[in-house]
Amino acid sequence: MGLDKSRVSGQVWENEFIHWNPEDYCGITEVAVATDALWKPDITIQDMIDKDKSTPCPYMMVYHNGSVEHKNDQVVVSTCRMHAYKFPFDTQSCDLSFRSVMYWDDAIQLIPSENSTEATKGSLKTLRTQYEWLFINITITKGKVTPFIHQHDVITYSILMKRRSVLYVVNFVLPVLFFFVLDFASFLISDTGGEKLGFKITVLLAVTVMQLLFNEILPSASDRVPLIAVFCVGIFFLMLLSLLESIVVLHLINKDEKQHQEPDQDEVYRQLKGTVCLHVL
Repeated sequence: MGLDKSRVSGQVWENEFIHWNPEDYCGITEVAVATDALWKPDITIQDMIDKDKSTPCPYMMVYHNGSVEHKNDQVVVSTCRMHAYKFPFDTQSCDLSFRSVMYWDDAIQLIPSENSTEATKGSLKTLRTQYEWLFINITITKGKVTPFIHQHDVITYSILMKRRSVLYVVNFVLPVLFFFVLDFASFLISDTGGEKLGFKITVLLAVTVMQLLFNEILPSASDRVPLIAVFCVGIFFLMLLSLLESIVVLHLINKDEKQHQEPDQDEVYRQLKGTVCLHVL
């Protein structure tokens, strides 16, 4: 038993026990029957991690040539491994695998109703992605799995998506760069006084707050440290060195001023001592 490749809406299979001549029944070529009245394949999505909460279709169409069509729209919540090394300029691929739970490949043979190109064109017409992800294409592959003893046919739909990175660049990358430019421009501030040191500490605290916000938006499941995290740590390290440089410079300036003031105090002390000696004489 196989799926009819001529139909792309839902699941289609042949029931050899249902046939009639439309001329004998007033030209009726199709009829809707309840889903519980006939057998239907137990096709499931093995990547689903949550129960489908959509309302199932209570009917399926039966055609005079024995074809049975079942349309069942589902809200699928699945999981896939994230590769966040290039975040937020990354592309992700998530798989949806369809297979039968009870029937092996000798009983049910799964055949995709369309190829990857047709599926991609159809998805581009129907999808209206306005959120974080941008749909690129769908790749359809057919294979076999052996969950227990017998082999089962499996059809995998690999969905390739690209993250919309504009918001991350505007809301995070550019502000961090602006703070770094401000910290670099602080070298033009005079080292005399505490304005320069206070300015650098303020900018460093602002970058620290940005990093705390970044931890909330960065995907936690990743094998490698994302490049944007290395970028933030590098910026923070350079700004920390700049702050330490300002502290050292202020310390050296204060030390140099004290060294110039000490000889003057000794000279005043010698002059006072000489005056006292002259009065005594």
